[in-house]
Amino acid sequence: MKSITSCFCLSKAKQASGFDNHAVLASETAFNMNEVEALHSLFEQLSSSIIDDGRIHKEEFLLALFNCSSTKNILAERLFTLFDLKKNGVIEFGEFVRTLNIFHPDTPQQDKIAFAFNLYDLRHTGFIEREELKDMVLATLRESELSLSEDDVEAIVDKTLQEADLNGDGKIDLEEWKHLVAKYPSLTKNMTLPHLREITLAFPNFVMETEVVDSELVC
Repeated sequence: MKSITSCFCLSKAKQASGFDNHAVLASETAFNMNEVEALHSLFEQLSSSIIDDGRIHKEEFLLALFNCSSTKNILAERLFTLFDLKKNGVIEFGEFVRTLNIFHPDTPQQDKIAFAFNLYDLRHTGFIEREELKDMVLATLRESELSLSEDDVEAIVDKTLQEADLNGDGKIDLEEWKHLVAKYPSLTKNMTLPHLREITLAFPNFVMETEVVDSELVC
């Protein structure tokens, strides 16, 4: 997820019509008004990188996060699916903010744990099965530009299942995943992006130009 943080140096763009009200998004997430407006500038840059229509297409998402627009990447495609809350093949601004909220430092840990579980649940079965776990291990290694032998990958998968599969059914359910994360907190380390708390530092002009102040928001 380090690629997301590299986008925070973008310049301010005009607010597009048809997007979720910024005050509503601020009231529903850990972001304040200034941060939502800074995220809007980021969103406009991402959504116009290939197709300038005010929405982030999969190719634009892959390009922004993984510096590719067509290469098969299970991790990237799964992330895109989780951002695409409406399941219409594109990411709108409200979806962008609400999903990015998962990565905010102030978001409850249980929400991050559930999101990480859904990320690994590639087949949407409510379980992380062995092949899904192996696919994600391989995808993570590729993203990190690391290489392990097939035997080493199999050993990682076997060890993870041995520790996580408490009821011995050969797959990991959400409760078992929670126990595993409690034992190995680093499993959800990438679910927090510290820069999201400091996004207005990259966009100082938003602090003075926001039309609605945070104190006016309905909690």
